[in-house]
Amino acid sequence: MNNSYDVAIIGAGISGSALFYALTHYTNIQRVVLLEKYSEPATLSSSGNNNSQTIHAGDIETNYPFEKAKKVARDAELLVSYALFHNLQNKSIFEYQKMAIGVGDEEVEFMKKRHQEFQEIFPNLEFFTKDTLREIEPNVVKMLDGSDRVEDIVGSGSRKAFCAMNFHAVSNHMIEQSLFGEHKLICNFKVTDIIEQGDGAYTLKAPGQPPITASFVLVDAGAHSLVLAQNMGYGLDLGCLPISGSFYFIPGNKLQGKVYTVQNPKLPFAAIHGDPDIIATGKTRLGPTALSLPKLERFKSGTFLEFLKVSGFGELSTAKIMWDLISDREIRNYILRNFIYEIPSIGRKYFWEEAKKIIPSIQLHELSYASGFGGIRPQVLDKTQKKLIFGEKKIKSNKGITFNMTPSPGATSCIKNALVDMLEIVEYLGKEIKMDKIKEELKEESLEWVLE
Repeated sequence: MNNSYDVAIIGAGISGSALFYALTHYTNIQRVVLLEKYSEPATLSSSGNNNSQTIHAGDIETNYPFEKAKKVARDAELLVSYALFHNLQNKSIFEYQKMAIGVGDEEVEFMKKRHQEFQEIFPNLEFFTKDTLREIEPNVVKMLDGSDRVEDIVGSGSRKAFCAMNFHAVSNHMIEQSLFGEHKLICNFKVTDIIEQGDGAYTLKAPGQPPITASFVLVDAGAHSLVLAQNMGYGLDLGCLPISGSFYFIPGNKLQGKVYTVQNPKLPFAAIHGDPDIIATGKTRLGPTALSLPKLERFKSGTFLEFLKVSGFGELSTAKIMWDLISDREIRNYILRNFIYEIPSIGRKYFWEEAKKIIPSIQLHELSYASGFGGIRPQVLDKTQKKLIFGEKKIKSNKGITFNMTPSPGATSCIKNALVDMLEIVEYLGKEIKMDKIKEELKEESLEWVLE
């Protein structure tokens, strides 16, 4: 068996799968292997149980500043183009109404100003008054007795958009489309060692598996990317704060589409939102909560020691970052509130108060904790600058190995990130890009913008 490849990708979630597709379809690279430590792809953050099933375009994510929303909007277009090219409508990508709502005078004024500003990016963005919301998303206005909620409420969004995705299904589609020629997927391959060879190639080792050699290695393994990087001496200035998110269900399709609330710009975590669930059909999902856990994978055992290795726990720089977070009254209250949401005896009642911001008629008995739902997002800590990094982080060695950490909106940006990695890999290996194929599938004339 020939276990030598041009490129090895570690991690078969949506990010690794997108790169696998890009390299096998958009370049002339002949041998690419995608390595997954579990028995099948996309079982962690890309699972429909473990994320919000949302294509984040920046229009309803109110904690995105203007420039970030502008970039994410274009990233989202790439993903939608991929799905539509492959006719995945109503299979893996779904059209819904979507909006961000502001409740109360302060949030209403914020939403009015934001709507005007962000129409430059989203010219089709609609502003919804309370009267309009009563027609198109009635349960955000109606009280239990049928009357209107007392507070003023407005929304900003779209009546119809491709905004929901089963990222697990899309990951598998990308992989299935890429298994031709000498390209391979190997599951149950948990990389424990990456050894640089004298000729510049790398040997990847996994327990119980024959080693694999590759000329270029791209690590798309969530928080484990930092573990593998630090094992090789890279990214030692970084730490990881794993944030778990849980959800609650209510029975029935109480919302016509995605309803987001005003988010705190100090935090990279989503505020509570409501969504028609595309996995648990016939239910409306509310969440997520946000709670730091001392592990890199939720509902999996055996990652506590890896957490200790990459968290920076006990270091002065990490302590300074955490102190700055809890010293902020808003953030401190947010942390406490989300801790309470996870307490079985009282969490549901406290979450109920938060959920009523979206559906004021909701009753306590309707809420049920979504057991087994919710994942972990690795938020990156910069130990040199002593701050929490909002968004993604790439560790480039410039020696044929790169490590990616892609918390939200990493799934939305998977195609764009794959193109960025593809450009690096093609240049390193001296290969060629099939721009005509990219133009056909993604409607892009040039890739210069992805490096901006």
